[in-house]
Amino acid sequence: MTDASLHDGGRWPPCPAPFNLAAHALAAAARSPDKIALQIVHPAGAERWSYARLLAAAQGTGAGFLALGLSPGDRVLLRLGNTVDFPLAFLGAIAAGLVPVPTSGQLTGPEVERIAGEIRPGLIVAAPGVALPAAPGCPVLGTAELAALRTHAPCDWAMGSPDRLAYLIYTSGTSGRPRAVAHAHRALWARGMMHKGWYGLTEADRLMHAGAFNWTYTLGTGLMDPWTAGATALIPAEGVRPDQLALLMKRFDATIFAAAPGVYRQMLRAPLPALPKLRHGLSAGEKLPDPVRAAWEAATGTPILEALGMSEVSTFISAAPDRPAPAGASGYPQPGRRVAVLDASGAPVPRGAPGTLAVHRDDPGLFLGYLNQPEDTAARFAGDWFLTGDTVSMADDGAITYLGRDDDMMNAGGYRVSPLEVERAMNAHPAIDESAAVEVEVRPGVTVIALFHAGAGAAPEDLAAFAETCLARYKQPRLFIHLPAIPKGANNKLARKALRQGWTPPPPETP
Repeated sequence: MTDASLHDGGRWPPCPAPFNLAAHALAAAARSPDKIALQIVHPAGAERWSYARLLAAAQGTGAGFLALGLSPGDRVLLRLGNTVDFPLAFLGAIAAGLVPVPTSGQLTGPEVERIAGEIRPGLIVAAPGVALPAAPGCPVLGTAELAALRTHAPCDWAMGSPDRLAYLIYTSGTSGRPRAVAHAHRALWARGMMHKGWYGLTEADRLMHAGAFNWTYTLGTGLMDPWTAGATALIPAEGVRPDQLALLMKRFDATIFAAAPGVYRQMLRAPLPALPKLRHGLSAGEKLPDPVRAAWEAATGTPILEALGMSEVSTFISAAPDRPAPAGASGYPQPGRRVAVLDASGAPVPRGAPGTLAVHRDDPGLFLGYLNQPEDTAARFAGDWFLTGDTVSMADDGAITYLGRDDDMMNAGGYRVSPLEVERAMNAHPAIDESAAVEVEVRPGVTVIALFHAGAGAAPEDLAAFAETCLARYKQPRLFIHLPAIPKGANNKLARKALRQGWTPPPPETP
């Protein structure tokens, strides 16, 4: 143990070379070709894909892309819905040495236009009804044509350096402008640190992910990781409702369940059936509220293992079956991770003090950089450390407690206040279903903590009195704004920035 907030979990074994991400993801097909790799489940049954079928479809798709005239290194923009087309196009492109760029089907035409202008794709693969650039400038392949590619003879794996570009994903930038995060082939190899450090994943598991195929959380946790381990992935079919998930988990013998916190909250609105095969749940994407965790554990008798991460490095702090997180903490650095908590000068803070969470630049899961943005990439590093932008503290035993994003932290009378702490306290009020604490400017130069809340609603005076019972005075909200619902981004995170920017102070009262 040390007084400084530094953790060295040793070095993860180096990624083999040459390497191909898709080949690694589907290697279990060689030893278990007939095992079910994927079940797309719904109340009436399931669509099943064996490892052999999945492998043939991915390599056939890759060969089909090359037959269309694409060359290794070309970008393939994926505009697909919540179907198996998405992971097959993703893996097929990587198998053939192409660079897939998955995007949300909810993007508008102008948003897609900007992305296409930046990445200059050689092909767009699109489902019916999704927005496309007004003038694509390249061929557009529909889902029927995409499915036909699977019949091609399999392509050879495009092997090469594990450090070369494999895929691009778009994430929200601090400026509000999405930017492309470039990941190497080694990113999937690095996810092996999560198998023990978060999932407790084995080839005997049946992991159900509640998300859609075309969400990167599902792509990694719900598909690539189970396949790499030789396990079975269970994905709800399009149209399955949250209130149907527990019954599907029971029917299809799910041993691990993964979802965002909001899904757990929705599932708990109705009684849950017994889930005798379930070992634990997984949660990522935003901070899991303590009441949701407690209610799930009471209803199922199983814990939820939380993880903390970001698009640039995926999840790297987590609880694990053999190392649960202390109360209030997200978990511990996974085996093989080197992590620090730094002050503004880039020096480690003392244990227990707040600071910026950082990951060593040698982490094999760390991104290659932001596409065409070398200055923005360089700005995220302080010496050997990549700065995540998350404010955390590290306990004496290495446990990490998440306090909020650097740009979400509030200032009250000179004290830095985590919005999560305020929300956790106020969500215990019976009239509040969900809340978002935000620092707003009520007049030039004067800011206060505001609580935007959804639920039955209560008088501001009642909420203020409740806050006095559970929060120090400098942490108590001064404004209470009732909303029909708390706004969320495409990744289901609280849209605090939108609340801040949309806030308009009331006009001053007339004397």
